[in-house]
Amino acid sequence: MQKKNATVHLLILDPSQNDAESLVSLLRNSGKATRAHRITSEEDLEEVLKTGNWDLLLARDVNDEFGADEALAMVRRMDKDIPFILLMTEESRERRVGIMKAGAQDAVPFDYSDQLVLTVNREISALEERRRRRVLESHLREAEQRCQLLLESSKDAIAYINDGMHIYANQSYMDFLGYDDIDDLICIPVLDTLTPESQERYKEFMKRFAEKGEDGMTLNCTARRSDDQELKVTMSVSSATYDGEFCTQIVLQPEHSDAELEEKLRQISSQDLLTGLYNRQYLMDALSETIARAGKDNQTGALAYIALDNFITMKGQVGIAGADLLLGDLAALLKETAGEDATLARLSDDAFCMMCLPCDEKSMADRAERVRKAIEDNLFDINGKTVPMTVSIGVAAITENSPKAEELLGRAHTASSDVKKQDGHAQGNGVLVYNPADYETLDSSNSVEAIQKALEDNSFRLLFQPIINLRGEGEEHYEAFVRMLDKDGEEVSPYDFLPPVGPNETAIKIDRWVILNTIKQLANHRSHGHDTRLFVNITAETLQDKTFTPWLSVALKAARLPGDVLILQVREGDANNYMKQAKEFTRAVHELHCKVSISQFGCALNPFNTFKHVNADFVKLDGSFTEELQKSDKAKEQVKEMIKTLQNSGKLSIIPLVENASILATLWQAGVNYIQGYYLQAPAPEMNYDFGEG
Repeated sequence: MQKKNATVHLLILDPSQNDAESLVSLLRNSGKATRAHRITSEEDLEEVLKTGNWDLLLARDVNDEFGADEALAMVRRMDKDIPFILLMTEESRERRVGIMKAGAQDAVPFDYSDQLVLTVNREISALEERRRRRVLESHLREAEQRCQLLLESSKDAIAYINDGMHIYANQSYMDFLGYDDIDDLICIPVLDTLTPESQERYKEFMKRFAEKGEDGMTLNCTARRSDDQELKVTMSVSSATYDGEFCTQIVLQPEHSDAELEEKLRQISSQDLLTGLYNRQYLMDALSETIARAGKDNQTGALAYIALDNFITMKGQVGIAGADLLLGDLAALLKETAGEDATLARLSDDAFCMMCLPCDEKSMADRAERVRKAIEDNLFDINGKTVPMTVSIGVAAITENSPKAEELLGRAHTASSDVKKQDGHAQGNGVLVYNPADYETLDSSNSVEAIQKALEDNSFRLLFQPIINLRGEGEEHYEAFVRMLDKDGEEVSPYDFLPPVGPNETAIKIDRWVILNTIKQLANHRSHGHDTRLFVNITAETLQDKTFTPWLSVALKAARLPGDVLILQVREGDANNYMKQAKEFTRAVHELHCKVSISQFGCALNPFNTFKHVNADFVKLDGSFTEELQKSDKAKEQVKEMIKTLQNSGKLSIIPLVENASILATLWQAGVNYIQGYYLQAPAPEMNYDFGEG
């Protein structure tokens, strides 16, 4: 699937068309793909609330016949989950408190654009979480219904108890103890279903379970049926919830002679046979449970990843058998120094883990330091040879905000690997705590420096995605994309991480790097007989740069390429924000015989006004139209109307994000000229698409 930020569907209540447009541009420039509708009346708002799905409502605080308070009242009356943000004329604590009491999420002065962007991001994230929660709650209800059916039909005798009393039992449980009616059993304590000698053992057993909280604990005891018949049973217990309340699940089974054998098999399946520690599978399951417990009980724990330094070299010196002996000795040393409350596991040949809850990361770092020093000071004797050993330990906190088990283990592993990057630890032998802030992806605080370094190191890379003529004409078009690596090694667009307010020269430098390198690749590609043309994206900064077109002219001449091989693509929002500069830019570019394309088209409140000033050759509709085309007939008609208007204006249309064949017939009938998307090909390092495939 193509990765794309979800489009924000925005409602704006503002008497000024220009101010409404500036709000759309502000959000788009902050990285939010935005489709907007400006509310014109009470009837208009009621209609769009009934017929559309909206993510945000921004309302100017002005004294109109239909103002912000009335709009908020309508949203509340129609019970719509749409974040409402009031845009105040000036800062007013009383007004903010008043509107928030009425149900608004926040109030921000209209001129505080940076605060508004942060507030919008927060509310959109919160809305996504609420929507996700509603879906999960729906799935949970379905799962609970399925579980109830499974419980009822299970042959195992299962009951739920709370404070020693039965609150639920399935038919097998009632049959097992000789009860006909669940109402009779609910009145009976669990103790009354056991013989007197088993009752004391049961009390001790449940006390241990409450302290340890280990699911699957078992007790061999004697049950007493309603007819006073006695049965030797094995009772297993685990934590559960019933009707949203925490309780304990008990399962009764006739006592088997192989129960002890089953327990031993269970232990063996979770054990590393060489060291006697837990194995990787057990650790991952335990880590998942620990993360869940940390979230439920608001506790803090910690995980330590213990990597053996230079293990391969050591293994070559002492051999496989010697390495096994060393690992066994190391496991024994870990048991001695880790502490009784630590869960120890062997992950691989050269990695161990240590986990504690409750335990903060500082305490774990201190414990890890004791382990590190004990290993460094220990003389491992392998077949009469003394083998020194050191470890690099990474520590990651387990909190209510922790990611999934695999990612949390990755954090500890990352910190362990980065020990060798610390001063004085080139060979490892250190402890490092994972600080999420140090490993965040690019943001406005560090992005400019990272981008500048990538420019200096020439470490950007270009990707090309084909744009196909839907009318079957044999043209070769690609769009060029630039990528750089973030701190997680993921490919990202450097444009996504530029601060919204500059610095201008960084965006200009990226644009020129992209154009210079695409021209070089294009010249080489065309020299092999390809009549290829490239779409290259231009930022608002380059749009305003008067030195750009003279520079571009020199670059094209140096590569001996005609101007018409380049289609310079400008975002609709940028063209509208800098209309005068866009008009001059288009004129200058056309003088070089280059073409111009408007991308993300259709998101402005009056998109076709752009063409009164900007003479574009191509128009690429916003990707949100492609997504909606497959959901509603209304969207199909809207796109058809837009394409027809573009045709009448002499513009060639492009539809992006085409991911399956089912949409092609609709696009063909609408008169679309070009298509682009993963259905054809994902962005790739080479221009190797076969345009002759038809």
